[in-house]
Amino acid sequence: MTAINKPLVIKIGGAILEKTSALAALFVELAKLENQQIVLVHGGGSAVDTQLAQAGFTTEKKDGKRITPVKQIPIIAGTLAGYVNKTIVAEANQLNLAAVGLSLGDGNMISCSLADAELGRVGDPSPKDSTLLKTLLANDFFPIVSSIGTLDNGELVNVNADDAAVAICQLLEAELLLLTDVPGVKGAEGEWLSELGSKQAAQLIEQGVIADGMTAKVNAAFLAANQLRRSIAVASWQSPEQIVNLIKGDNIGTRILYQVD
Repeated sequence: MTAINKPLVIKIGGAILEKTSALAALFVELAKLENQQIVLVHGGGSAVDTQLAQAGFTTEKKDGKRITPVKQIPIIAGTLAGYVNKTIVAEANQLNLAAVGLSLGDGNMISCSLADAELGRVGDPSPKDSTLLKTLLANDFFPIVSSIGTLDNGELVNVNADDAAVAICQLLEAELLLLTDVPGVKGAEGEWLSELGSKQAAQLIEQGVIADGMTAKVNAAFLAANQLRRSIAVASWQSPEQIVNLIKGDNIGTRILYQVD
């Protein structure tokens, strides 16, 4: 198969991380993409919620983003950068994908500053140094990156995985695919939208049609689309074979359109 010119950044989260068969199906499709450089970025909210609950903490969110008190960071970082990341790496290596587990701070690839103060220890990621990722990709490794970052003072921060994927996409000037639990973004009548512009998205958010985690996902996609000046795909992990079609240039899921000046 002829590869696209740019690397492909794929973000996963949600239920796919709880279903080994679904994750395996995704990796089966990725294994078919010879000569295509791929970076996988993951969250793991459900696993984090479980670990926090077992430790006696409650989970709060604002606009679909996790509020992260400082005292929860050891659990969140340990779950995402540890258990979840290494579980995904192990699954990928079952198909000889040469997976390597990373976090955002490794190799200084992504720098973070504190985001909204109301969110607590949550980082706002920015691309910094692509050397590590480019070295791994050039040597046919498959980087799998957790959404745990670091501040300039070395403190760990939780980063929204969609935002993390956008930053890595910017770092590599890559294509971006946000995989979610649903086939795309719904319109006001409940229909799946083939494409979505910023004005329509703002209306749907105001109406509450786009809400919760999808709000964060859509906002991240528009950020990436506008900065990269190309559309971004939001599609379902339940049809991983569509990724092959994306590589061929076909539209899948909902295309998030960038704003033309």
